[in-house]
This record gives sequence, C-alpha cells and structure tokens, in this order.
Amino acid sequence: MKIHALWGTLRRPSLQDAGLAALLLAGTWAGSDVATTPVISGSFAEAAWLREPPARWVLIGVCVAAVAVRRRWPIPALAAASLAALAQMALAAGPVPADLAVPIVLYTIAARRRRTVSLALLGAVLAVATAWSVYVALDGKADGWLYEGPFGVGGQERTPEPPPGATRDGPQQGGEVLAILGPTNWGGIPVLDSLLVVAWAIGWGLQSRRAYLGELMARARDLERERDQQAALAVAAERARITRELHDVVAHGLAVIVMQAQGGAAAFAKRPADTLAALDTIVATGRASLADIRHVLSTSGRIDDPARPVPSLAQLPRLIDQVRQAGTSVQLHVNGSPRPLPTAVDVSSYRIVQEALTNTMKHAGPGACAHVVVSYTGDELRLDASDDGTGESPSGGAGNGLRGMRERAALLGGDITAGPGPDGGYVVRARIPLELGEIA
Repeated sequence: MKIHALWGTLRRPSLQDAGLAALLLAGTWAGSDVATTPVISGSFAEAAWLREPPARWVLIGVCVAAVAVRRRWPIPALAAASLAALAQMALAAGPVPADLAVPIVLYTIAARRRRTVSLALLGAVLAVATAWSVYVALDGKADGWLYEGPFGVGGQERTPEPPPGATRDGPQQGGEVLAILGPTNWGGIPVLDSLLVVAWAIGWGLQSRRAYLGELMARARDLERERDQQAALAVAAERARITRELHDVVAHGLAVIVMQAQGGAAAFAKRPADTLAALDTIVATGRASLADIRHVLSTSGRIDDPARPVPSLAQLPRLIDQVRQAGTSVQLHVNGSPRPLPTAVDVSSYRIVQEALTNTMKHAGPGACAHVVVSYTGDELRLDASDDGTGESPSGGAGNGLRGMRERAALLGGDITAGPGPDGGYVVRARIPLELGEIA
C-alpha cells in the first residue's frame, strides 16, 4: 500500500512539473557560466541592470517557474518564458537548459488545449522568433554569442591593430581593438522555428493519440454495455419461454386431472370400473405432465432428457385423445397437405391448441364440445379452436394463457384473436406466417 501511495504521489502533475523545473535549473547551474558579463552596445546597453549576473539568474528563474506552472497557467507561462528567453538573447548570452521552457510549455499547450488555441499561440511565438532573427541579421553587429564551453557565453571578438596613421573605432586594450558585439538569435529561423514546430507537433500528436485511445475505450465500454444488455435480454426471453412452457404443461395436466377426479368420484358408487379408469388416466396424465416439465427444463440446461419428443402438431391426435378421456368432446380437421414446419412454429402451434383446449375444459362448462381446425396454406398456418360452451372467460381475455399464446404468435410474426363466437361459445384464431417462421 505504501508503494502504491508513493507512486500515486509521484504521478501528481504538479510534482512532476516541479521535478522537471528543478532538473532544468540544476542543468543550467552545472553546465553554463552565467556570471560572465557580455559586452553589448546600443539600446540594450542602456538597461544597465540587465548586464549584471543576478539579472541573468532572474531570467533563468522566470523560465524555470514557467515550467513549474505550465499545466496550471500554460498561456501566461508561455508568455513569461518567451520574454525571458528573448531578454537573454538581447544580452548576447548563450542558451542554457532553462531556455527549453518555451518549447516545453508550447508542447504542454498543444497536448492539453484545443487545436485552434495551440495553433494561434504557435503562430504568435513563430512570428516573434522570426522577427527577432530578422532584426539580429540586419542590425549590422556581429552575433554576440561565441561558442565557448558546453553552452557558450557572450564574449569579445578581437581584431588586429590598424596600421599607423589609421583611425580606430571602439575601445582599445593592449594595442588591440575590441569589436562591439550585438544580440544573438541562437541559430536563427532554421533552429528556433524548427524547434518550436517540433514541440507543438509532439504535443498535438500526444493529444490525438489520447483522444484515439479515449474513443477506443468508450467504444469498448459501449460494446461491453451492449453485451450485458443482450445477455440480460436473452435471460429474460429464456425465462419467459420457460414460464410459458410450464404454464401450458401444468395448466393442461391439472385440468385433465381435475376433470378425471371429478368424474371418478361421481362414478365411484355405481360404476367402480369407470373410477378405476379415471384413476389410471390421472396417473398417466400426471406422469406425462412430469415428463413434459422435465423436457422444458432440459432445454435450459438443467435436466438432460433428449429422449423426450419435442411437442409438435403431429402429436395433436394424442392430445385430443387425452382431452376426450377427460370428458370433453373434440373434433379435429386438417385442411391442406401437412408438411414439415420449422421447430419454433411446430412447438408454438401445438402449445396454442393445447392452451385453447385447456381453457375449454376449464371454462366451457359441462357437455361442451370443442372443434379444432388446422389449415395449411401457401405462406401461413391457421389454427382455429372453438367450443359451444358458455362463451365466457373469467380473466376477460387477459389471463396468462391468452397472453402466452399472443407472445408465441408475435415472436413468429403472427397474431391471435380470442373472444366469444358469433354463435356462442369461445373462439381462438391464430395466424402464423411460415416464411417468417422459417427465418426465425
């Protein structure tokens, strides 16, 4: 924990800027002789305080301070560092590591500010550097920076003594003439402008890379969020599917069991054989319902029972026989030529008919007769399940069974209508497109 805390402290921007400023100051102190007083003339000589070594240290201190505050106040830091560097060139002094403050601050602006702002500041600094270089080239004086030592300092250029009788301009010392040196430009336009442009380009490249990485991270977060949403939707769809399947299986099985139990109890006194037959039907129906439940759960990976056949329209005769045994008369008609259907269409069609017959057994009343019609057309499958019972639905058409039938049909691009028939009873009509079912 201490190492992480120390690393976090070292990564603070203010501490990093202070460390870089201290490094520039140490390099300047170790590698340059700022105590040497250059010889200047003209308007620059009038500022006598600039010719003293402490003044040079003040200018160096301004550059170092600009680096230390480059992230907090980048634009004022650039202006201060530029003026300090220009004043040192006016002193005919050589460059020192602290003078790198100008490109460093410019790099910071390019890396952290808008492109228009950084380009405007780059243009302003280039204009100043270019104007200064042109001035130094046209001032008629020799460049005051003579390279001496690691970084060089301002110096004096010696010329031979003129012949006898000739006039001599400038101060004399030991029979020699001292040439008056002017300000310097540290390499002129090629060096200064190139250094500034390179610093800006590096900063802008860093900002572009940071923006690109940020876009990649945002895209990755969006993809991860979309993946989570898709997983959640898949879980919800699977849960809804299992709920519908369990509802159909349990509701139908219980309806048959209840009706058989009621019939067996009524026949127990006079027809014991019918009671035993009803009990056998109850046992068979319960076992079949349990097997169907196991099959439903096996599709979600909980119970593996691949031997159980998938419900389909081919099993409608078995379903209708089961309903008939429960005491409800059912007639089945098939229009058209039966053909293989997509699994989703086959299973959903079976469940729709099963739910419609379950509702008939539960709500149509005693003695009701059901009629099921399965019609195969060219591009769709039609299912009609009607009865001649009371024609009432306790749930008002909003029960779980009807809602499950509508969801099944909607998933396959079809629709369902359910309600009282024109001649009494209750009618359920379903339409399922076969082409959409094949795509699904």
